[in-house]
Amino acid sequence: MAVDPVDTPIIVKLGEGFYVRQAIDNLAWIDMGEYAIVIDALEEAHFEDEIFDAIAETLGDKKVRYLLNTHSHYDHVSLNSAFQRRHGTEIINQRTSSIPPEGLLLEGAKRRIMMIPLPDCHTAEDCIIWAPDERALFTGDIFGWGLISLCRALNVDSAAVLKQGYEKLIAYDPLVVIPGHGPLCSNIELQRFPKYFDWLCEQALLAVAANETDQQIAARLAPPKDMLHWWRFTQWKHQDSVNKVIRAARKGNLDPAK
Repeated sequence: MAVDPVDTPIIVKLGEGFYVRQAIDNLAWIDMGEYAIVIDALEEAHFEDEIFDAIAETLGDKKVRYLLNTHSHYDHVSLNSAFQRRHGTEIINQRTSSIPPEGLLLEGAKRRIMMIPLPDCHTAEDCIIWAPDERALFTGDIFGWGLISLCRALNVDSAAVLKQGYEKLIAYDPLVVIPGHGPLCSNIELQRFPKYFDWLCEQALLAVAANETDQQIAARLAPPKDMLHWWRFTQWKHQDSVNKVIRAARKGNLDPAK
């Protein structure tokens, strides 16, 4: 049996004072110079001591001034209160702060970080975070290793929003992409997903028009060979995406003419 690459969390150094704890739920801490920031805050609060020890080992006693949540789902916020308690950290997300559409710029002596709203690709409060000096892009749950990230119904309008969101992500041309969950990747994976998504939708529409059964559609939509290595893709993510496009196609929600 293949080993899940995030069964054992690892700390990835992306630059001087720039660290990501890669696991099922990803968390990063970044030395800005005069202060530090943290991006996302896990699902399980019992990792508190481990996380604070790792930050202290890499950044010393630097104060964590801000914690940025890509969105406020439970699996991104469990340590928010711990950072407030230990550092007096200011929590910044779409619920706690007014983030302008053009983004919120955080600057320090060492680097800049931009927090930019990209709503409705996953939730109404999605933000991405761009570290231009390292060309590192935090996508939250917008990129999900083959998962259609929409929390709302898939239809013509939501599909268009998702595709437009990916165009914006890809335009950053990141060297490294930090998803909300799972292994780090690159712009190659960001560019592959819209093509996969279009293929799913187009084939589902053709299959429904041909009165194919769900089983026939699933066979038509076998996992692409070049994506078989994607994290948890063949375990459940591809099938979940197939199910979403089949439901939408059967309801006529993918047909722009309806």
